[in-house]
Amino acid sequence: MRIAVNASFFKKDHSGNDRNFFFDLFLKQSQIHSKHTFIFIFNKLYPSSLVFPENIIPVVIGPEGRTPLTWRIWHNFKIPSVLKKYKADIFITEKFCSLRTNVPQLLFYPDLNFIHQPWLVNEKHLSFYKKYTPLFLDKCDAVVVDSTSSKNDLMHRYQIDEQKVSVFFPIVDEGFRPLNYEEREIIKEKYAEGHEYFIYNGIISPHQNLKNLLKAFSAFKKRQKSSMQLLIAGEPGVGYEEWLSALGLYRFHAEVKVLHNVSESETKKIVAAAYAMVYTPFFETSYKAPLQAMACEVPLIVADAGALPEVCGDSALHADPNDFKAIAEKMMLLFKDERLRKDLIQKGAQQLKNVTSTRLPIHPFHGFSFFES
Repeated sequence: MRIAVNASFFKKDHSGNDRNFFFDLFLKQSQIHSKHTFIFIFNKLYPSSLVFPENIIPVVIGPEGRTPLTWRIWHNFKIPSVLKKYKADIFITEKFCSLRTNVPQLLFYPDLNFIHQPWLVNEKHLSFYKKYTPLFLDKCDAVVVDSTSSKNDLMHRYQIDEQKVSVFFPIVDEGFRPLNYEEREIIKEKYAEGHEYFIYNGIISPHQNLKNLLKAFSAFKKRQKSSMQLLIAGEPGVGYEEWLSALGLYRFHAEVKVLHNVSESETKKIVAAAYAMVYTPFFETSYKAPLQAMACEVPLIVADAGALPEVCGDSALHADPNDFKAIAEKMMLLFKDERLRKDLIQKGAQQLKNVTSTRLPIHPFHGFSFFES
C-alpha cells in the first residue's frame, strides 16, 4: 500500500530540532509497517540532517502555507497532483484535507479552537475555519480527535456519524520521567533559588488564563507565607510582550520565573522537579502538559474545562478557571496535605496507563491497520 502523509506542520522545537507530534507519529509507523510505502509531503525544504527509512519518499511542493489562500492552493491543487503522481492509496492529513481528490482521506485533529476561543484567531483565518471545517469533515472518510469531549463536540456541531470519529490520546515523550532527589535539587537550585515551585508549562499568553494563575499564586503566598515559587515555561503566544511587561508590576514578581527559551530536554527536567503543576486555561483541547506531569510523578491542579476533566479524572485537583480563589484553594490544599499529594501522584501514574491503553482507535482504514506495536 502507498500511504501519503501531510508533513507540512513539521517545525522547530526549543532545541532547534525540526519535529511535530503528527510527523513523529507517522515516522514511527513507517518503521513499524516497513512493507508499505509512505510519501511524506512537505511544503518547504526539510533539514538535510533528516534521514528517512527506505520506504519513505519525501516530496517537497510549495507554497508554504501561512494564509488561507496558500492553504487552499496547497491542499486543493498541489496535493491532488502528488497523490496522482505517486499513486497513493490513502492520504493522512492534519487539520485540513483536500477537497479536490477522490483518494480516501484520514483527518487528524481538526482545529476546533476557533469555536471555543475565536479571539485567538485573526479575522481571515476565522472566516476560513468557519467556512471550510464542515466541508473538510464531510469530505474525509474518517476523523481522529484527542478526547471523547472533542468527539462529542464534533458530532453535536456537525452531525457526524459516530462511527466516523475515533479518539487517539497523544503519546508522552519517554524523556518525561521522575527525577531522583539529587536531580531535583539541582534543578531547584538552578531555576528556583533552591526552593520548591509550582510549574505551568504551555503557551505563554494571557489567553491561557495566566492572569488568574498569578492572582491565585498571590493569594497562596499571602496565606501560606512560604518560599514557594512559580515557574512559567513554554513558547510565547499572543499578547506575550504585554503580559511580560505587566508581570513587572506584580507584587510577587521576584518569585515568578518565566522560562521561554530553555531546551526541550531541560524543560522535561523542570517539569519533573516541580512540587506540582497548575494548568488552568479557560478552554483546552490539548492536554499534553498534564500527561507529561503524570509521567514525571508530579501532582496536578487543572481546570474543570475542555477535555481536562475527562483525561485527568480523580488523579488531579480540579478548579474553576474563572475563579482565582478556587485555584488558590487547591494550591493551599496540596501544599498542606502531603498525603493528598502522594495519593494524586499514585493516581496519576495509573491514569496515564489507562489513557495510553486506549491508543488503538483505527482498525483498519481502507485496508491499513494503524498503531500496531
